[in-house]
Amino acid sequence: MMILVGGEKGGSGKSCLAQNLAVYFAKHKNAIVLMVDCDPQRTTSDWIQARNSDPTLPAINCIQLYGKIRNDLLSLNQHYDYVIVDCGGQDNLALRAAMSVADHVVIPLRPKRRDLKTVPHMEDMLSTCKMVNPKMLASFVVTQCPALPTQANRILEAKEVCSSYGINVLDSVTYSRNVYDDSEESGSSVLENEPDGKAAAEMIAIAEELLAMKPDDSHEFN
Repeated sequence: MMILVGGEKGGSGKSCLAQNLAVYFAKHKNAIVLMVDCDPQRTTSDWIQARNSDPTLPAINCIQLYGKIRNDLLSLNQHYDYVIVDCGGQDNLALRAAMSVADHVVIPLRPKRRDLKTVPHMEDMLSTCKMVNPKMLASFVVTQCPALPTQANRILEAKEVCSSYGINVLDSVTYSRNVYDDSEESGSSVLENEPDGKAAAEMIAIAEELLAMKPDDSHEFN
């Protein structure tokens, strides 16, 4: 399975989500995982470097690819159980190329207006790529949610905005927690730092929801 974590808005936690998904599949599914870093900021590559310098953490393979990467991804997908593609927060050639071959596109968005403004453009991109990749599933996931109960409506409103464009929205969300940043800086994951913590439960819920989806669960794009 190839999972693309991407989107047009930076700062929504794409690399963090990609990294934790990779650890989930390696740890909980005993899978052979490859991470593909397509972000010029090299966030995941730096995370891998920190991770592989710690002998207590299981190594995860990672390569960097940019530009016209469709054929490279098709080739790699034959050799790994899971390929997790981390694209940066911008509309570029690598993002569209990855969309054209990915099994599932996951688009993290914070429940903020500037993030939600990117939804129409993402729907347009997904519709275009769906024509060449009809098997593709796509889901928004709301990330970095405020934990205050008074902000619960903001999360629901964000999900409603995404759903209004005919694209699946995961039930699972992530909340703003320091452990996400702390884990990323150390090359670890929340599943390893606090395996019984709330952040780990959030990541497991997202991963399992993605795995449970089938093609007929995907919404028709407008």
